[in-house]
Amino acid sequence: MAFVDESVVNVALPRIESDLGTTLAAMQWVVNAYTLCLSALLLIGGATADQLGRRLIFLIGVSVFTVASVACGLAGNAAVLIFARAIQGAGAALLIPCSLALIGAAFDEKERGAAIGIWSGASAVAAGVAPLLGGWLVDDWSWRAIFFINPLLSIPTMWIAIRHVPESRDPHARGALDWRGALLAFGGLGSLVYGLIDASDLGWGNSTVIASLSSGVLLLVLFVLAERSSRSPMMPLGLFRSASFAGVNLLTLLLYGGLGAAFFFLPFLLIQAYGYSATAAGAVYLPFTLVLGLLSRWSGGLVDRFGARWPLILGPAITALGFALLAFVPGRGQYWILLLPMTVLGFGMAITVAPLTTTVINAVAEHQTGVASAINNAVASVASLLLIAVLGTVALGTFNRSLDRHLADAAVVPEVGLAVNSARGGFVIPAMPANIPSGEREVARSMITDSLVATLRQEMLIAAALALCGTLSAAVMIRPGVARSEESRG
Repeated sequence: MAFVDESVVNVALPRIESDLGTTLAAMQWVVNAYTLCLSALLLIGGATADQLGRRLIFLIGVSVFTVASVACGLAGNAAVLIFARAIQGAGAALLIPCSLALIGAAFDEKERGAAIGIWSGASAVAAGVAPLLGGWLVDDWSWRAIFFINPLLSIPTMWIAIRHVPESRDPHARGALDWRGALLAFGGLGSLVYGLIDASDLGWGNSTVIASLSSGVLLLVLFVLAERSSRSPMMPLGLFRSASFAGVNLLTLLLYGGLGAAFFFLPFLLIQAYGYSATAAGAVYLPFTLVLGLLSRWSGGLVDRFGARWPLILGPAITALGFALLAFVPGRGQYWILLLPMTVLGFGMAITVAPLTTTVINAVAEHQTGVASAINNAVASVASLLLIAVLGTVALGTFNRSLDRHLADAAVVPEVGLAVNSARGGFVIPAMPANIPSGEREVARSMITDSLVATLRQEMLIAAALALCGTLSAAVMIRPGVARSEESRG
């Protein structure tokens, strides 16, 4: 359910922006409201599951997620949709860490790599089929229909959990839940993201932007200090004394930040710039899904046989190549060429995902698997949250400057200038005014499209650079032959 929703929404973003008559900043919040609540509450979700029971919290999370999905489908404006997405994120924060923790509790270390590989493959299949299904729903029905997939999935999900999943909890978990830490994390991340998104409209020197960014940094510093002094922290900082645990989370931050941002912008590139339907855009994700799904169990076994270090070096490097290919392959009129970079991306992530997840769990003591998986999922979500906000602001600035260059280089009639300027603030090509001759309409549309393509290709190259930095972090910080650190064992 969580992976379906996360991937299916991206394909619908251009249509949602157009139908609700809103901006790219609002679309950033449609994604980031979900990710913000997920990021801030994941750690509380993992700790709650360890204390009260992983299956119980999983079932509560599924229920909250389902109700919020219905609210998303019925939303009448962007504000209601963003609020419902935030509630969805809270539900996901309960169910996501429980899924991995239940696996960690059910399998010993020798079998855990293969088990997580199966989990990764199933998640990848769900995440990859969703864009194709979502694209078809957007084209033939409505973007609202994508949110009604989750209620249909919730019934068998809850039945399977009740009938076949044993309850488990951490016998060492004691003390009150760290709500102070959760509120500081939520406030810090929320303020930071608000400032980053508003900077695209107000400018970096605006007092509101400066105040929001400053308060975000201050609250996150207070969060770290609170975790150091708390008797039952939701993010035990002692776990990061393990070089492998710290290294794999840094890799997660860089790699998933690039992936989240690239997949946020990709539908705008495919649908708005290249002119493909939402269904065709969703189908582009299939090679990524199939390769990731088919190879995940195999890559999970790599850790059991060879260790995690080399897969975590090679996988992100191949993923970086996939991002770079997305920036350079021609898209207009050559649809099938787009499948090559997505295949490369899938192969790179297939090599990475299961070893990464296995390393996270193996780097901590067995009773801490719930909080460890929650921390890693939170890092992945925070990475996506921040990079979408940062690169969204960068992309809008690049897009506007590109439009300025086109207008300066060409002698156009005032009507064309007005049409081109109407595209600012969003990545949806606006309808051309009827009073402009057809030839002038094409000139305006071409200027907007060329600026959009150049901007989005730049974002793919930034994603490639982030993945390469992830490769470097893995090479430096993840030591060969380290399965479970002495610090974590202690």
